[in-house]
Amino acid sequence: MSNAFPASNKPVSGAGTPAAAHAPRPMLGTLDIMALVVGIVIGAGIFSAPSLVAANAGSPASMMIAWALGGLIAVAGAMCYAELASTYPHAGGDYHYLRRAFGARLAFLFAWARLTVIPTGSIALLGYIFGDYASQIVNLGPASSAIYAAAVILVLTVVNIAGLRTGKWTQNLLTAVEVGGVLLIIAVGLLFTPDAPAAAPPAPATAATANWGLVLIFVMLTYGGWNEAAYISAEAMGPSRSLPRALFWSLALVALLYLLVNLAYLNVLGQAGMGASSAVAADMMRRVLGEPGAQLIALLIAVSALTSANATILMGARTTYAFGRDTPAFAVLAKWHPQWHTPVNALWIQAAIALALVLLGAYTRSGFATMVEYTAPVFWFFFVLSGLALFVLRHKEPQAHRPFRVPLYPLTPLVFVATSGYLFYASLRHTGVGALVGVAVLAVGALVMLIRPRDDASAAS
Repeated sequence: MSNAFPASNKPVSGAGTPAAAHAPRPMLGTLDIMALVVGIVIGAGIFSAPSLVAANAGSPASMMIAWALGGLIAVAGAMCYAELASTYPHAGGDYHYLRRAFGARLAFLFAWARLTVIPTGSIALLGYIFGDYASQIVNLGPASSAIYAAAVILVLTVVNIAGLRTGKWTQNLLTAVEVGGVLLIIAVGLLFTPDAPAAAPPAPATAATANWGLVLIFVMLTYGGWNEAAYISAEAMGPSRSLPRALFWSLALVALLYLLVNLAYLNVLGQAGMGASSAVAADMMRRVLGEPGAQLIALLIAVSALTSANATILMGARTTYAFGRDTPAFAVLAKWHPQWHTPVNALWIQAAIALALVLLGAYTRSGFATMVEYTAPVFWFFFVLSGLALFVLRHKEPQAHRPFRVPLYPLTPLVFVATSGYLFYASLRHTGVGALVGVAVLAVGALVMLIRPRDDASAAS
């Protein structure tokens, strides 16, 4: 059994510390990691964000350039994470890198954000996407979306508690269905274009010139999620080779699929039709195949949301587990089941918070929008810090064995940090009340960080 904690970052001692034997084991191969990354990145965004990109792009060429540029930015970030994850394989992912680079206090704040905002908000968001589209097939009443969202969170949490093997095979199957559905959209859009031209929208649907700020926000939102691979680095077999390969090839595949999907949308609807659509994939399928096509895409989007939710649940609890190992006051989070190989308590607590956010979304009656606003600023803020951690750790620990080094250093990580900083600024500027709530929750975490016992803050320093 491998030890996920290097000698330089030993778990704290004390009554609250779990036995070191109950720790993550390497059980995931390159294809398993690729399935997780592809499954979490290709979410429901590719079925809705292209209309927003088209509406703000000056031309079809600008639109396609933006999608290609988004892929390059995502690859740049992934290469930074590949160096960090292969050098410091650890179930805590960003939490572990921030701890080594900036100390226990900032790592505590990040773990608080992971517990209360980032993956939990994403899980609730994906639950609502599933609920919105599942309700088009079988409606359960006024609270249908919220009921579906809560059910998804509970069922997938139980699946992942049952064991890593169960979770990973569920993910592999869902990812295969999801990618197959995307390929179906590409084939329908490129090979079965209707003879009649698409009806013109009632008003101009696209900008005269590209609004690159908004375009990149929507594009990068659709590419988001690949960084979650860092949280299963301690469970990867041969992480020095499997992680960089899985990240690169996953994002190359995603970028290719995104370009082809957008070409399919353009071929059927045109840029103006895309920009005027509120459900671009459904409108494309309805135009080619009629109402059965729209029902099919509703099912596909529900499966895509389910796939991303499963991957987020599986990987999101890993940070919480690592946080519990390092922080005696939160040691209850660090229970690793020796037979199922899963962080049981972390998964249950993550589910409880996500369910509370589902209730919040039901109360505001705009679950999806509220969760987007809630998570975005906090997410991009810590992305900036994780990129900076690469520079800090190269300086602080030059002797560390780095089996993979980010290409074109320092240019590649500088591009990643600058892009993340811009998106943090944009997420604050373009979002509303939900963003304020997310930032307020992070501020509460900062207060807890300041008043918690001193031994928590210095345990591993």
